[in-house]
Amino acid sequence: MSAKPKVAVIGGGFAGLAAAHELVKQGIEPIVFEGDPSLGGLAGSFLVKGHNLEKFYHHWFNNDLHVMEMIKELGAEDNILLRSSNTGMYFAKSFFKLSSPLDVLRFTPLSFINRIRLGLLVLKARKVKHWEPLEGLTAEEWLISLCGKKVYEVVWEPLLRGKFGPYAKQISAVWFWNKLKLRGGSRGKKGAEQLAYFQGGFAHLAELMASGIVKAGGSIHVSTPVESLIVENGKAVGVKAGGKEYRTDAVLATPALPIIAKMVAPYTTPQYVKSLEKIEYLANICLVLELDRSLSKIYWLNVNDVNFPFVGIIEHTNFEPPESYSGRHIVYLSKYLPADHEMYHMTPEQVLEVSIPHIQRMFPEFRREWIQDFHLWKARYSQPIVVKHYSKLIPDYKTPIPGLFISSMAQVYPEDRGTNYAIRDGRKVGKIVADDLKASSPKGAVNGIASPNGNSRHPAGK
Repeated sequence: MSAKPKVAVIGGGFAGLAAAHELVKQGIEPIVFEGDPSLGGLAGSFLVKGHNLEKFYHHWFNNDLHVMEMIKELGAEDNILLRSSNTGMYFAKSFFKLSSPLDVLRFTPLSFINRIRLGLLVLKARKVKHWEPLEGLTAEEWLISLCGKKVYEVVWEPLLRGKFGPYAKQISAVWFWNKLKLRGGSRGKKGAEQLAYFQGGFAHLAELMASGIVKAGGSIHVSTPVESLIVENGKAVGVKAGGKEYRTDAVLATPALPIIAKMVAPYTTPQYVKSLEKIEYLANICLVLELDRSLSKIYWLNVNDVNFPFVGIIEHTNFEPPESYSGRHIVYLSKYLPADHEMYHMTPEQVLEVSIPHIQRMFPEFRREWIQDFHLWKARYSQPIVVKHYSKLIPDYKTPIPGLFISSMAQVYPEDRGTNYAIRDGRKVGKIVADDLKASSPKGAVNGIASPNGNSRHPAGK
């Protein structure tokens, strides 16, 4: 029997791991390369008192079916934790709960009729079955048409500005529609919002996926950044990583599109490189505080205050108990920002010093002594800017370079990026790569497995 075909997978985030998981099922040997010391990508973790914690806050909705299916395939359903969550808003120096219809009716910054309009918004969003007509509208235009200018100005405009900054008015209605649809659909039997987590953290799931890949014949190299592609006679035939050459039958790249653009520039047309650079990204900084007590009772606090440096305060241990971190209370403070923003270039100590007075303004009882430790994590390519007619910007999974495929967070659409859709798209492109290898093999098969009819079209039609 001939040797298994090999595929180099660049990136050990959940897209790369899901693709590798699919490839081994198809009789193909994946070789995964991850530059960081640990797997998970933007869902990567670090240790707090010996326990895994995500660098950037993470959870799943209870209707995130792709990750749930993966967990079931791994036989790890017992690790799924479903819990009710609570959401709030800080507005005009006051806190408001916004977790239930009754909370919305108590939201006094809006008149009664506008509270009704706010409450009906999720129902209206869930009635939208086809996203294509929304592509020509901005989120601002669509939201004002559904709930009025006052609701938009009080509730939604500050959040859009807080997250997207100078791009706020360009964001597509499709992006916002999907956020409302997902959140509105993640409900328990009594109507309360229900979110999911994984026992041991997302790092545990990444480890289980990696273990399955290795057991099935694949390999994973951490702390091994890919330096360049190997392209011969116009075809991708491997990668250079960690000072070594790895020859493979195909390559799958999962980093952000600007990184892929630099990687392919020597081997393809300037037009294709420019097409990968059309989608812009925001960076993110996330300050993680380990406290000796709780900051508030709210899990997810949206901050509708333009003077506060962060768009959200997520008290993770109001979701996953502090006992999971040896009693530490975990608080994330998140800010999306352009990469040239001064805060993106600050040291962890500088960001903390900037943040403390603002936290004390919001929580007057807060004291610096509560902080037992702190961490700052940065991601240059954190959030693609989803503009009108975004589907026309999305590149295909297949590239003009034979043997090279791509699957990045910017190709997740009409949904927003996240581990659930990274797994969905990773598995999809894994099948596409396998089909391509089977079709190009002498007998149209890999290790005797017949090639089904496949295509590389993106779900959005690109």
